[in-house]
Amino acid sequence: MANETMWQKIKNIKNKEQILFWLGLIIMVAATAIETLRGRASNYYVYSDATSMFWHGLTPYTQQFITDHGRYFLYTPVFTTLYAPILLLPKWLGPFAWNGMLYALMVTAIRTLPGEVNKYRTKIFGFLLLLIVQGTFCFQYNLVVCALFLLAFTLLERNKPLWAVLLIMISATTKIYGGIELALLLCYPKMWRNLGAAVLMGVGLLLLPALNPMFEHPLDLYRQMGEMLTQHGDSGTWAGLLFAPVLRDVLLPNMRAIQLGVLAVLAAIFFWKYRLWSNYRFRVTALAVMMGYVILFSDSPETHTYLIALAGYQMVFWLQPKHSTIDWVIFWLLFVNFCIFPVDALCPVAVYKFFHNNFWFDIYCMTLAWVRMVWAVVKA
Repeated sequence: MANETMWQKIKNIKNKEQILFWLGLIIMVAATAIETLRGRASNYYVYSDATSMFWHGLTPYTQQFITDHGRYFLYTPVFTTLYAPILLLPKWLGPFAWNGMLYALMVTAIRTLPGEVNKYRTKIFGFLLLLIVQGTFCFQYNLVVCALFLLAFTLLERNKPLWAVLLIMISATTKIYGGIELALLLCYPKMWRNLGAAVLMGVGLLLLPALNPMFEHPLDLYRQMGEMLTQHGDSGTWAGLLFAPVLRDVLLPNMRAIQLGVLAVLAAIFFWKYRLWSNYRFRVTALAVMMGYVILFSDSPETHTYLIALAGYQMVFWLQPKHSTIDWVIFWLLFVNFCIFPVDALCPVAVYKFFHNNFWFDIYCMTLAWVRMVWAVVKA
């Protein structure tokens, strides 16, 4: 009885959203301080060093950069242009500004979710909080990509398509796969104007690196980046469906055919259901399917990138009028596999590696959840 009373007290706490926000903020600041003081803000240093090199007329898309930093620089010259004001800050300050931006964008994206899904924003934030903390602990740019997906959708729903297009194109020109959200423009008025604006904004963003006077041919960096990305995709086993045990021997040799084939099927379903383009729930599900596709079928996804797929999944899950036992099983399996297992403080590293390296429960569970979302569109 006492336990039940305590549980009721927890359920009745007001301002759960604020409690979660402050909890996440405190952990983010503490994690940033710890990693910065220990000199382990590795991802941030990669961003910062690459940006500094770019503005000094040097290319980060080289084997020497990989050797010096132990990793590839996977971002476009637009990235090193747009985020230079943060990435060129002193090394003791920059990581705090960077993680502050990541956290602020994610909180804003979730708190401003449009329409009916906004009612579930606290539940969505609660589910994603450990993933957000993981991302800030590692200074991951994927939080920005996720936030841009959600913020652009919110702006589209609130009849501010040009601002939405700008966010989509920033995502597309810094991390490439964010551009898939342009497909949603078909569901809104003035489609051709918005697509034309996307082209103009995209060209403008891609030309931004030309402002750097230190390069004679700054746009040649795109060619260098493309060559390096090809090497990166072939450099290991990644946390994507194409690399999953049992399936990889069949899927991986046919990577491009699989990616294009699945995209073609999704496009066919999208156009087949054109009568539902005006339906809010259809648009939410279509967005979630896109967010899942770009991660599950990516060339080189990491566990942290699944924040993007899970954010979309969470919106669809809470909009469902009913949840079956299977839905709840998938929900909790995803929470355990992505939110608990990867956190060292909550789960021993050996346990996480055992389940991920041997069984890939996380990837298979996410794939199952994604397939159920696709099926929801098909049967709608």
